[in-house]
This record gives sequence, structure tokens and C-alpha cells, in this order.
Amino acid sequence: MKRTATRLADGRELFYYDARDDTVRDAVDRRGPGRADPPGSGPGGGAADRDDAATGSPAAGPDTVRDAGTPGARVPGPAAPRGAAVGEPRPAPADRVGELRADPLLGDTVVIAAHRQGRTHLPPPDACPLCPSRPGRTTEIPDADYEVVVFENRFPALAGPDGGRCEVVCFTADHHGSAAALDDERAALVLDAWTDRTAELSARPGVAQVYCFENRGAEIGVTLAHPHGQIYAYPFVTPRTERALASVAAHRERTGGRNLFDDVVAREEADGRRVVLAGEHWTAFVPYAARWPYEVHLYPRRRVPDLTALGPAARAELPGVHRELLRRFDRLFGPDAPPTPYISGWHQAPVRHPLRSEFALHAELFTVRRAPGKLKFLAGSESGMNVFVNDVPPETAAERLREAASR
Repeated sequence: MKRTATRLADGRELFYYDARDDTVRDAVDRRGPGRADPPGSGPGGGAADRDDAATGSPAAGPDTVRDAGTPGARVPGPAAPRGAAVGEPRPAPADRVGELRADPLLGDTVVIAAHRQGRTHLPPPDACPLCPSRPGRTTEIPDADYEVVVFENRFPALAGPDGGRCEVVCFTADHHGSAAALDDERAALVLDAWTDRTAELSARPGVAQVYCFENRGAEIGVTLAHPHGQIYAYPFVTPRTERALASVAAHRERTGGRNLFDDVVAREEADGRRVVLAGEHWTAFVPYAARWPYEVHLYPRRRVPDLTALGPAARAELPGVHRELLRRFDRLFGPDAPPTPYISGWHQAPVRHPLRSEFALHAELFTVRRAPGKLKFLAGSESGMNVFVNDVPPETAAERLREAASR
């Protein structure tokens, strides 16, 4: 894998990920005045290439990023924008800074991000900011084509003095494509990008947890139809993860040291009724107490804390397993149904936590569609009291997902 790092005209970082190590990415963002100087226009500008598949030999460049293939290794990366110190994060513009507030009753952190009210909302395909640039129209991605691209979100929920970072991950230049339609090489490249960003963001002092996810479909609330995912680097451990780790600690105390995640996976495999897919290194099942009509959890058979810790065999099998689950979701409601809306997210261990090694990396995939033309809404019980009411028994959901397997 080759990664090319550069900056957009306003100073945001952008990374191209390519399968071939001879790919050249030298396009610059030439969008107009009022923004930071485009890369290459001033001191420290320009793009820096990094070859992850080769020997890891350093290329010239004043700033550094983490090597996806070797967690902890340091390799050359992008130059700092004009006015920013080398190695320091670029300060977010004052009008793009959110605020973290603590709920005094529940202890949850709430992000107040008023600037996101004005973010781009479902533009037509010919005005999509995630398509490649073309003559007469420059988008967020300066090059005329790309494989996988990651860049800082223009409308971040997390940024500023409270820390954190939000990034956009584009899987394909095809506006009408999907994650399920990626070929083997591209799906593996997406995994490499997730892993690379997890490693680099985890190394930042202000980051406590990294969440890689994809929202798909207007029913989910996406504001850009182009296939893409996101990465949230939280400056705090999320409430859901805190609750899970509290359960892990209680289970360990109660059972004399057993791991809760391991026991949950073992129970599902032994029961078998809710198992959807079983590979050599991965197992997928509908959880016993599923909240959503169709919900699948995907675990590696060997527990690891995050994507960077996956072994070669599990990493090689994952893209095919994950795409198969996405394709089954698209077959759930019949051949004439529109694409299934879903959220697919990677739950990773907090970066610095006493129970980090006890957490189990896993993906959670679910849809809000409960039947053709019908959605599951978070109404009074769910939204008001956080008590989910699921219309589809988990065993029924698992059976239907097995029936939707590729032939």
C-alpha cells in the first residue's frame, strides 16, 4: 500500500491510499481566495509520498505520521501548513469549533456543534464534493481519480480546544457505488486506511478512543449520497464503551477472571441459532438482546483491542466477510427494494484505559428498516427512556440473514 499525504487549500490534511506503489498523486487544491495557500504555494508546501508496502525507508518531509503496517513505527508524512508548527495539529477555525458539555445527571458528554447546521445537504451528483475534481469544478478531492481518500471533515463535530478530530473516508470515486460492491483489492485497501488512521489518531495525546464507521442511506441521516465513511477520534471514552467496560470488570470479578466478550462469543457459537456467518478467523451473529430489527455483531476469533492488532490471517479474511454481510443486508427485502440503509461501525478499545486489553474489537452492523417500506423509529421508549422495543426476534433475523447468503 502507498499513502500520499497533502493538504487542502484551507490547511486540512488529506491522504490518498493506493494499492500500487508507483501511483503518483501530485494534484493540489486550487480553490479560490479566502482560504489557506494551496499546498506547494509557500514554504513547507507540496505533497509527500510514503510507501507502506516497501521497506519503510524514510522519504523527505518535515512532519511524521504512523505506519499502518507496523504500529508504533514513524515515517515521513505531510508538511505543516503555513503558520503551523511542524508536528502540531492545525488549529480549527474559530467558527468550526464545537463544545463538550457534561450532562450532570447521567454523566454523558454531549457535543454542541452549531456550525454543522450549515453543512452541505444532499447535493445533486454533479455537485457532489466527494467526487474527483474535473476541469472547471474542484471538489474536496483535488485529483481526477482516486482509490481511497481520507481527509479532515470540513464540518467537524469534534475539533478545537476540547480536542478530538473528525475525518471523511471515501471508498470509491464512483458516485453510485457502495462498500458492498468493492472488489477484493479495494476492500482490503479500505481496511488498510481504517487501520492507518486508527494508529495515527490513537497516538495523539488528546485522543481517548477511535471509531471508524459508515452511515448509508437518507433514512439513516446521511447528508452526502456518495459512498463514504467517517472516523471520530473522541477526546473522551464514549458512554457506551464505559458501560461495556464496567460490565467486563464486573464479569471478571464475578467469574474469577473470565473475559465477558470471550464468553458472549462462545455462548453464541455454542447456541448457534443466531450465528449468521462463521469463517476461519471471524464469526458473525445477531446478539441475543438485539436492539435493531436486523443487527449483526462481527468478532475475530482471537480477541484483540483494535484494528492495528489484527494478525495477517484475520486481516486477509475480514474484507470478504464484511462485504458478504453488507450484501446480505441488501438482499433482505427483495430484489426490487431500494438499497438497505445501515450503520456499520468498528468498536475499538480506548487508547489509554486500565481495561484496554480486556476489550474486544468488533463491528456492529444494523439497519433501521424493519420491513419493506417500514422503518424502526426511536420513539418514546427508546428516545425518552433508552429502552429499545424490537419488532423482529433475533432468531428470526438471523435465519433471514442466513437465507440471504451469496450463492
